[in-house]
Amino acid sequence: MQVILRVVDPQGFTVAKPASNRQPSRNQPTPDDTGATAEQDAEPQLTGKGRPTPKRKEREAANLRPLVGGDRKVANKEARAKYNEARDRARIGMAAGEEKFLPARDKGAQRRYVRDYVDARFSVGELMIPVMLIIIVLTLIDNYEVQVLSILALWGFFILAVMDCLLAGVLVGRKLTAKFGADKVQKGYRWYTAMRCLQLRPMRLPKPQVKRGRYPE
Repeated sequence: MQVILRVVDPQGFTVAKPASNRQPSRNQPTPDDTGATAEQDAEPQLTGKGRPTPKRKEREAANLRPLVGGDRKVANKEARAKYNEARDRARIGMAAGEEKFLPARDKGAQRRYVRDYVDARFSVGELMIPVMLIIIVLTLIDNYEVQVLSILALWGFFILAVMDCLLAGVLVGRKLTAKFGADKVQKGYRWYTAMRCLQLRPMRLPKPQVKRGRYPE
């Protein structure tokens, strides 16, 4: 249907002008299509490998590997076995008198000399444990005289052991002075000598490295 519009001319004439009744072309984009196309254009275009490049922290985290194996029980068992082996090796080395396994109080040439000198002689204090066991047994006897004699014998043994330790300290001091010099003698040798003398020979650590009568030079 054609509609006729009236248009007033500036000179006063009225001109009839048909209105356009043309339908929009199908190929012409509609407002909805224009909006959809704009949204598609706004989307980022993925090129290359199709994913963003990972950050440095992400790459470092991906390259991390655990220090232990996947089986934690096996790893713990191996670590425990190595620890026990090292401990046994240190115990054997200390008993044999190896320098690197000795505690600080036993290290040094002078300490080794003191141990060898004490181990080469007989000390009264070596019998302390056996004598105390005998005294304990005697005190259990229901006899007053036996108990009194046992206590007196124990005190007498203590006096002899202390005197023997003092004598050993004096002898060791003279030997150390002659061998290493008076100004180089390590302090504490008397106490170290006494403690060695009061120990039963099989229970000494480090173990004796010399036989009876084989005094160090």
